Amino acid sequence: MPKTILIIEDETRIAHWVREYFEKAGFRALTAADGPSGLSMAQTEEPDLVILDLMLPGMDGTEVCHSIRRDSDVPIIMLTARGKESDRILGLELGADDYVVKPFSPGELVARARAVLRRANKEITQDETLTIDGIYLDLASYKCLVDEKPVKLSRIQFSILESFMRNIGRVFSRQQLLESAFDGDYSGYERTIDVHIRRLRKKIEKDPANPKYILTVFGLGYKFME
Repeated sequence: MPKTILIIEDETRIAHWVREYFEKAGFRALTAADGPSGLSMAQTEEPDLVILDLMLPGMDGTEVCHSIRRDSDVPIIMLTARGKESDRILGLELGADDYVVKPFSPGELVARARAVLRRANKEITQDETLTIDGIYLDLASYKCLVDEKPVKLSRIQFSILESFMRNIGRVFSRQQLLESAFDGDYSGYERTIDVHIRRLRKKIEKDPANPKYILTVFGLGYKFME
């Protein structure tokens, strides 16, 4: 059964163009031309991936992304004419999995979508758990508990935490963490990893401003300590 892609884009030409490329690539593609209808379709159609324009009528892409993330961890690729690093970081802060700047190659967009889907649907061949202090990771079910309380992590946050917990005390550069979390096919700015680290600290640290698990190693990157 083909994967369903929801394209939320108000420019008719671009929406049609993107939909056509995804259909040629073997996907089932749906389109929505504004924020409210896109959010409604994301909730009713349960797509496998959302292509989300940042500038939308009715409800902008940031609000749509935030609303989707309240109820779902469906992969989201932000699509926008804004190319500033601050805009990219904003998208990641809101929970987007990737960010593509217009103008773009439709072939690249399809490739990025495949990569995001591959990460989202990556199968774990054996049941495995990692436990350190009060942090528990179940790799088969993507479940995280902190002091026996469930904590919802994005796939990227989960992958980063898994890398840390498998390598206590090892210093990871930002690039190494990005390559680990994105299976080596992420070409974004290294500094975006700081966004994911900040969000991860808020979820697992008692005092995120003074972390005891995820420590910054100035000039090098980050490490995880018991």
